[in-house]
Amino acid sequence: MTAATVTEPAVELTGITKRFPGVVANSDIHLRVARGQIHALVGENGAGKSTLMKILYGMQRPDEGEIRIDGSPVGFHTPADAIAAGIGMVHQHFMLADNLTVLENVVLGSEPRRGVALDFAGARRKIKEISDAYGLGIRPDATVEELGVGDRQRVEILKVLYRGARILILDEPTAVLVPHEVDELFENLRGLVREGLTILFISHKLDEVLRVADAITVIRRGTTVATVDPKDVTSRKLAELMVGSELPSPETRESTVTDVVALSVRDLTVRSGDGRAVVDGVSFDIHKGEVLGIAGVEGNGQAELVEAIMGMRPCTVGTLTLGGADISRWSTLKRRAGGIGYIPEDRHRHGLLLESPLWENRILGHQTRRPNVKGPWIDRAGARADTRRIVEEYDVRTPGIDVDAATLSGGNQQKLIVGREMSGDPVLLIASHPTRGVDIGAQAAIWDHLRTARAAGLAVLLISADLDELIGLSDTLKVILRGRIVADVDPANVTPEQLGSAMTGAGEGE
Repeated sequence: MTAATVTEPAVELTGITKRFPGVVANSDIHLRVARGQIHALVGENGAGKSTLMKILYGMQRPDEGEIRIDGSPVGFHTPADAIAAGIGMVHQHFMLADNLTVLENVVLGSEPRRGVALDFAGARRKIKEISDAYGLGIRPDATVEELGVGDRQRVEILKVLYRGARILILDEPTAVLVPHEVDELFENLRGLVREGLTILFISHKLDEVLRVADAITVIRRGTTVATVDPKDVTSRKLAELMVGSELPSPETRESTVTDVVALSVRDLTVRSGDGRAVVDGVSFDIHKGEVLGIAGVEGNGQAELVEAIMGMRPCTVGTLTLGGADISRWSTLKRRAGGIGYIPEDRHRHGLLLESPLWENRILGHQTRRPNVKGPWIDRAGARADTRRIVEEYDVRTPGIDVDAATLSGGNQQKLIVGREMSGDPVLLIASHPTRGVDIGAQAAIWDHLRTARAAGLAVLLISADLDELIGLSDTLKVILRGRIVADVDPANVTPEQLGSAMTGAGEGE
């Protein structure tokens, strides 16, 4: 390798432009990523980060511009082309089969062969070598369903390393991790770059970006506006570069809690298919004007708790009372009609019909109530007019209400859902990871809407992996571990580190 080649950036994008009907997603993007560095890419949802990464990973082709890898121009038609050039991508939503082993997930689609036979022994050796070399601590024969979120993410990283990736694209890699898992991930990433790998790190969490990145590029409205050294900027400065405003805070300290109980949960138990109690004897009350936060490492029963309250999962034992009425045996539709709003954890699976227009998505879950119906019939005019109201009030950035939900950025999809669920004067809002995967602008808007509704008497059950969000928004904060409520925490005094420790069971029995 010549000295000139050594100094070439691992990735260089020059003048990248990508147009879609009615919108320019990327406009004259310039990005240089040095070899052996962690280079962060930050910007609002809809700023063009996802489109740019899809172009780099071969999922889309640019209309203009050039891509160079290690100094050589390339033209990718498919992700297979990018993988062959040494680029791997770890998506925000993991793409693993729970019922398969780690080894089977890693080799899936790239099965090793010795002659005509599958060479699993060779694959196991290679996986162990990669895991040991980069300190990933992966057990090849564990089934994925046994693994926690942090371990699953390491399996995703190992998958791309197994295929020979030298350049890793990580899309919102800390979105579902608690603090100690973030620390472990960052240590893994530093190990990767010490071995000469290059990492493109996409994130909305500015404090984490400043902590882990060697360089940061900011994208705003489809174009690059600055590349900065993290030692020379603050979170506030990055926020101003991204959105032209200060970094928002979820902080809420003035109390609006009333004496009126909106939801009462008593001795709630939910069992899995194999009979395990995934929610075990949980009890709490949420009052009007109160945000009750539930903190827990993912997989400790909070998803099942939410589904039980929504009627999506049967309760084995216990009662649910909404506004004095026992709703334990009500259908999901009846609970919705009774005043429960729902921001789901997975907006694509449970919140939207991606291939349907926005005005039809406005109706979802509210198909028995005005303005969506007139008598037994769907009221198209009413639903369309109210969708326009939501778009305006909640700043949903869209060309119009007839575009499919899939065309919106993640943050705008989330604002549409929040607007829909806040409509119709709900008495209780279940907000499950309401700002996951959205930028700081959309995050601040969602926080403002939650605070305003809380002040007007809305009761909110908040589930979040963002500990600052939980601490800042909650009036009452409980910790769930292995399906049980194990601690009540004062959000006015607890730190994210203390909360993370309680979530993992550290100090249990003291």
